[in-house]
Amino acid sequence: MSSSIAEVVPQSLCALEPRVPADRLVAEMVPPPRFDSVRFDTYNPDPHQPSQTEAVTVLSAFAAGLGGGATATGAGKKRWFGGTRKPAAPNGPRGVYLDGGYGVGKTHLLASLWHATPAPRELKAFGTFVELTNLVGALGFQQTVQTLSNHRLLCIDEFELDDPGDTVLVSSLLRRLVEAGVALAATSNTLPGKLGEGRFASADFLREIQGLSAHFRPLRIDGDDYRHRGLPEAPAPYSDEQVTKAAYATQGASLDDFPALLAHLARIHPSRYGALTEAVTAVCLTDVAPVPDQSTALRLVVLADRLYDREIPVLASGLPFDRLFSEEMLNGGYRKKYFRAISRLTALARDAKDLVSQ
Repeated sequence: MSSSIAEVVPQSLCALEPRVPADRLVAEMVPPPRFDSVRFDTYNPDPHQPSQTEAVTVLSAFAAGLGGGATATGAGKKRWFGGTRKPAAPNGPRGVYLDGGYGVGKTHLLASLWHATPAPRELKAFGTFVELTNLVGALGFQQTVQTLSNHRLLCIDEFELDDPGDTVLVSSLLRRLVEAGVALAATSNTLPGKLGEGRFASADFLREIQGLSAHFRPLRIDGDDYRHRGLPEAPAPYSDEQVTKAAYATQGASLDDFPALLAHLARIHPSRYGALTEAVTAVCLTDVAPVPDQSTALRLVVLADRLYDREIPVLASGLPFDRLFSEEMLNGGYRKKYFRAISRLTALARDAKDLVSQ
C-alpha cells in the first residue's frame, strides 16, 4: 500500500459529507467486504468448543432447506407457512438466532449462511440492525415490507436489544416478513444491565421479538474472542510524525486529528459512515484520547464496525485503543459494544503496522 516514489496528499474524513440515496441502501444489503469470501468451510471452529462445529452443521442444513425450487412468489411461500402459524416448517423453524459473545465468529457464520443460500443475490438481504432501521426510515415501513417481502432470506447482524423503540419497529417488520414467507437469521447485542461474562442473550432476544420466537431456533456458540486467540498484543501507538509520514506515503489514506473526527461524526448520520470510508485504504489518526461522553462513544462504535467490515487498517498516535472508554462506560449498559469496538480497532491496528517504515 505504501508508495516509495512520491508523496501523496492524504484525504481528510472530516472534509467528507457523503449522501446515500434510499435505493442504494437496498442494493447494498449484502455482507460487507470483509465477509465477501467467507464460507462455512473457511470458519475455523475452536476444537475446545463443540458448539461451533455444531453451528456450522445446522446452518449448512438450514441454507440447503431454503432451496428446493422455492420462489419469492406467494405460491412458493405457501409451501412453508401455508397461512398457518405452525412454529416449524418441514425442515424446522424458518429462523435461526446465533447466540454467543463477541468475537466467536457469529458474523462470519451469518455471512456464510447468506452465501450458501441457493438464491439470486437480489433475493437475499444482509445488514445490521442499524442498517435495517435506517432502511425503514428512508423508505417508510410499508415500502420496506413490500421490498423485502420478495426476498428468500433476511440476515440481521447485531440486533439492538438495548433500543426498545427500534426493537418494536423491527419486530413488527419481521412479523410481516414471516407472513410473506421470508426466512430469517439474526445475531444480537445483549440488553443493558445483563452483560455478565458467560451470559448469552437468547432468552432476551426471543422475548423482545414479540410473538416471533416460534420461528427461531437458537444456536448457542461458545468461545473466546477469536481475534485474540494466539495473536500478539496490539502494537503500541506511534508518534504523530510516524502517523503523518505513513499517511503521506500511502495511496488512498486519510489523515485526521482524532478529536476533530469525533466532532465530525456528530454531524453525520451513522447510516452514512460506510459511505464515509468507502474510498479510504487506511485511516491515520493523531492524538487519540479518551472518548468524552457516551453519545460520542456509540458513534465511534459504529465507525469501528464499518472500518472492520471493510478491513481498513487504522494507524494511530496518542493513547492505545484499550483506553478509549472510561471505566464507567466499560461497566455500564453498553459495555458489550465498547469491548467489541476495542477488539476490532485492536485488530485493525495490527493490520496497520506495515504502513510504518522500519
